[in-house]
Amino acid sequence: MFGVHHGASWSRPDGSVVAGDVLPCGAPEGDRLAGEARISWNMRKIISKYQDTFSVIEKCPKPVVVAVHGACVGGGVDLITACDIRLCTQDAWFQVKEVDIGLAADVGTLQRLPKVIGSRSLVNELALTARRLYADEALSCGLVSRVFVDKEAMMSAAMAMAEQIAARSPVAVQGTKVNLLYSRDHSVQEGLNYMAAWNMSMLQTQDVMKSAQASMEKKGPESITFSKL
Repeated sequence: MFGVHHGASWSRPDGSVVAGDVLPCGAPEGDRLAGEARISWNMRKIISKYQDTFSVIEKCPKPVVVAVHGACVGGGVDLITACDIRLCTQDAWFQVKEVDIGLAADVGTLQRLPKVIGSRSLVNELALTARRLYADEALSCGLVSRVFVDKEAMMSAAMAMAEQIAARSPVAVQGTKVNLLYSRDHSVQEGLNYMAAWNMSMLQTQDVMKSAQASMEKKGPESITFSKL
């Protein structure tokens, strides 16, 4: 189960945020009394820091497989939408919870979920009502690619999938992830141009020949020893 985490974790137990929470230590008293611009500026820095803690998952050159069972709420949704492959169990459910606690989700869900699901109407519904999305609907809308009976079956499949990916050329795997992400945020032609520039250097590797040779010999990629990046 993913722990609940959201971008407002710097607030006080009662939900309030005061100047002392976001102004740097040692700030002049005048700034603490009338430093609204400074409060806002430092709040922005804090939010950006939290955003980066999730964006690093997406920026990781290696594919990230996430397995969800039970509740995936608030920051959990921010986390899984930054991952590359999402799996869950039948008892899993997802919730964009932030509107229930008085804020807009601010560390990735509102930016990534529309591109994961593809249905703007469904994204709006989930983000504006904070209703739960259960496993069967998560599968049908594309939030997850597979649903499993229980945690054990899911983890077994997740590990097998990770092993399959790891058996492929790291140049091919990481290049695929980089270009999938680039194409998501750019036009088809821009993606093609980027791909051409990428492969004009990345094709200069023995991985292609090794993979072709294994295929001709009816062998799988698991039989090939690829050099690490």
